[in-house]
This record gives sequence, structure tokens and C-alpha cells, in this order.
Amino acid sequence: MNNYFVILAAGKGKRFHKNHPKQFFYYKNKDIIDHSIEKSIKSNLFKKIVVVTNNLQKFKNKKYPKSIKFIKGGKERSDSSLKSLKYLKKFKPKNVLIHDAARPDFTINLLKKLTNQLRKNKAVIPFIHSKDSTKYKLKNKIYNLERKKIILTQTPQAFRYKDLYELAIKQKVKIADEATLFIKNNYKIKFISGENKNNKITYKDDIKYHKTFFGIGFDIHRLVKNKKLYLGGIKIPFHSGLKGHSDGDAILHAIIDALLGAMRKKDIGTYFPNNRNKFKNIRSPKMLKPILDNLNKENFSINNLDINLICQKPKVSKYRNKIINSISKLMALDKHKINLKGKTVEKLGLIGKEKAIACEVIASVAKYE
Repeated sequence: MNNYFVILAAGKGKRFHKNHPKQFFYYKNKDIIDHSIEKSIKSNLFKKIVVVTNNLQKFKNKKYPKSIKFIKGGKERSDSSLKSLKYLKKFKPKNVLIHDAARPDFTINLLKKLTNQLRKNKAVIPFIHSKDSTKYKLKNKIYNLERKKIILTQTPQAFRYKDLYELAIKQKVKIADEATLFIKNNYKIKFISGENKNNKITYKDDIKYHKTFFGIGFDIHRLVKNKKLYLGGIKIPFHSGLKGHSDGDAILHAIIDALLGAMRKKDIGTYFPNNRNKFKNIRSPKMLKPILDNLNKENFSINNLDINLICQKPKVSKYRNKIINSISKLMALDKHKINLKGKTVEKLGLIGKEKAIACEVIASVAKYE
């Protein structure tokens, strides 16, 4: 495997927002650019991933694998692309994929198709057919174009590094994409089916919100001796743990219920019934994962979580940051979107007597089209 991945993210995106580059706009639980970074890492197809940006400071406080390299971009897209190719030269790459950060919705399957096709081709370009009737304007005349002959090219675009570098180094004028270089120089290109969802975000209207939905989750468990206490996915030092068919993590259970409510998908018991042995003593992070997968699959994005942990002891303030960090990591959700409050019940009832812990959560989610 001698593949390298380049993400072009140096543009200002003035058509999107005059003061805020679109690659840093929040979309489906993360910055637009982070979708491309995370998918390229998760694919395990690349030795190194190069992010070309004019906002290097944006990435200083984020943790990335050593395979990620951030370099300063150029004035034009073609300048940034050439800078990345020059940087990669010392690694002697065989293949390179060039991708626009403004396309966050491509799939890892597309990356696999592109790299597989590079075994027999020097350039592989994904495309889709136009859904609209297309015209061509020349001076004051309008001409009809045959729609079935019109193709719309996408990124990532895949190339043999040597060929792309040789063409790019000679190029004197700015180009829309790297495929243009190969077409202008009469190189053979392999065109493959792209993905209809792999749209480029250019204007704010390209991100279509549907509605905001809310869900309420609640969970309560008795405290019992000789059991570990888990809250928010981490073990809390305490004299008792929460009784349940699973690990009894009241926070994660309430989060799951709140998300299911926001998606209108019934409740946690529907997916993890307490009469099934396969869920006996299951850790709650494993229960949370398929719910998050379903959330992402249906194009929901979490706006925020408001968590109310109701217990006499342990004191929530002592573990608040650790619990929030755990939830943030488990859900790939920014910490500023998670609020955790601790409430006592003035020593009333089972909770007040330190015999139970309860949790309620309100989740707000947005639906993207």
C-alpha cells in the first residue's frame, strides 16, 4: 500500500459565508473538514494524509494520528494542490488521491473503489449524471445539451503520483480540478460511478435542515453492594454499583432513551430487552454504539445534551469533567454540547437514602436532508 491522501481546505468560501470558511462550519456533529479527515483515517488505505489549509491554528488543539500532516496552502486551489504534491515527493508515493474538503459525504467504499482501479489506470475519476436539463450559452445564443452525455465529476480523484506531479509542475494557469490536467494533455482517464450524496457544499443552502427534534430520557437503578458503579461510561469509586441486566449505567441509558425519543424510535427496552441473555452484563457503551450508528445513518445530528444526574452521593462535581470527557469521546461529540448537572433530593426516598441513582436527559437533534 503506497497510497497518499490530500485534502484541499485552503479556500475562503466567500460564497458560503464572508467571514467563516465553510470547511470549519459545523455539520453533522463535527466541522465539515473533519468528515474527510476521519474517513481517510478509518479507511486504513493511506500511509499519510496531508491537509492543505491557510488556517493552521484551527488544528492546534486537536489530537490527530502521526499520519496526519498539516501544511500551509496557496492562493488558488491549483497552488495548494501543487504544494501538497511537492511535499509528498520525498516519500516517493505511487498513488495520490486529491479531495476537496467541501465534500464531506463521500463514503469509505468510494475510496476503496478508487484505489482498486489505480492498479490498472493512471487516473480514476468519480462522476454522476446531471439530473437537470443543461444549456450552453455562447455570446447571445443558448444551445441545448444532451443530458445523458453530460457528466459531473467529483472528488476524491485518484492518480498515479508521478504522472500528476509531472503535469502539475508544468501547469501555468489555474484549473478547477486535477482531472482537467489529464484531459488537457490527452491522458487516458478511467471514469467510475460516483455517489449522489457526495455533493460539494458551496452555498449555505447546500446544507438543508429539516427540523429540530427533542427527546427525553429517564433511567433509575437501585444501588447494590459488590458491584462496580459506572456512570457516563467510566467507573466511579463508590461503595456500591447500580443493579441492572446490563452494567446499569444510568447516564448512558438515559442518553440512549433521549436519542431514541428524538428519532421517534420507541425506547431502550425495545432494542435491549432485559430477558435476553446476550445482553446480560453488557457494557452500556456497546449499547450506545448502534443507536449512534442509526442516528448518523438517518442524517440526524446532535445539537446538545442536557443531563441531570440525581443522587445523594457520589458528588457529581468531583467527576463532572471526567464524565463529560467520556461521553464526548464515546459519541464523537464536542464537549461544549454536553451539560451535566448534579441534583440531590434532600435525603428523601430511595435516592436520598443512597439506595438508588436516577438520571434524566433532554437531547436536541437536527435532521439533515
